[in-house]
Amino acid sequence: MNYIGSKQKLSDFIKTTIYSVVGYDLSDKIFCDLFAGTGAISRAFKHEVKKIIANDFEYYSYVLIRNYIENHREIPHILTYIDELNRLPLIDTGFIFKQYSVNGGCGRLYFSEQNGKKIDTMRQKIEDWYIRQAISEDLYFFLLASLLESADKIANTASVYGAFLKKLKKTAQKALVLEPALFSINSNTHRAFNVDSNQLIKQNDIFGDILYVDPPYNTRQYGANYHVLNTIAQYHSFEPHGKTGLPVYKKSRYCSYTTVLHAFEDLLKHAHFKYIFVSYNNEGLMQAATVKKIMKKYGKYGCASKIYQRFKADKDENRFFESETTQEYVHILEKYG
Repeated sequence: MNYIGSKQKLSDFIKTTIYSVVGYDLSDKIFCDLFAGTGAISRAFKHEVKKIIANDFEYYSYVLIRNYIENHREIPHILTYIDELNRLPLIDTGFIFKQYSVNGGCGRLYFSEQNGKKIDTMRQKIEDWYIRQAISEDLYFFLLASLLESADKIANTASVYGAFLKKLKKTAQKALVLEPALFSINSNTHRAFNVDSNQLIKQNDIFGDILYVDPPYNTRQYGANYHVLNTIAQYHSFEPHGKTGLPVYKKSRYCSYTTVLHAFEDLLKHAHFKYIFVSYNNEGLMQAATVKKIMKKYGKYGCASKIYQRFKADKDENRFFESETTQEYVHILEKYG
């Protein structure tokens, strides 16, 4: 999935930074990924640590980490379900077709007519199986993750869902084919959450060795940029607002100059982890010096940085930037106590 803020390309840099502080043997460590997104960093450590705790407030992200992280044992006959979903006769009365597809009646061109109908057809069948207890919870989230990943590949957007394109691009004209969102198998037990990070960090059972924090950097809200994926994942009826069909969504405190510093310090204060690593770039709402000042209150501070290529969708959105690159910081805290 082409995702704003994804750490897929930076995963080696982040892992090397963590190794340099904690060591290479993480087999007895509990690792928490508090703003997990698509789960790129959690997945990178899944086989190296004793336990992953992954969390994200956006429900589409929760679906992905629930599948890729919490699912860790083999599920029988998963490809049989994928095949059946791909062969279903299409319905034309679903929410995605009506609200977000060509000829759906609302003028929103996020998907072709056929693909909008396919998404509805598959999503309703997955829910029907789950309600009737014909599939397990693990299989349910595997199928939902498969649908989100597959739908994203044929979406008529410039990588994010803050707007749709005026005409169907070539990839959006292709027929949706449900492909399996295969997860890695291991013997450890992992947990996925769908909770506000500042609330989760205060729970008594959330503690461990390594906390990785990758909050939003700027004022662009993930709830708006990926709202269509949330709608597919949750599949609740609501009255869409405006040209893009936005639902009502909760705005992140990390996306506002007036609230980000308090939210960040509140998180650090209540984190029951020995080592804390914070990813943040040089264009974020918090300056590097400010992050350092706050973190030094709670322990021994360090920092690593790397220049990297800007997220591709920035170009697609025709936003002007002086440079094609940006600087990623990993702020490091060895917490007192």
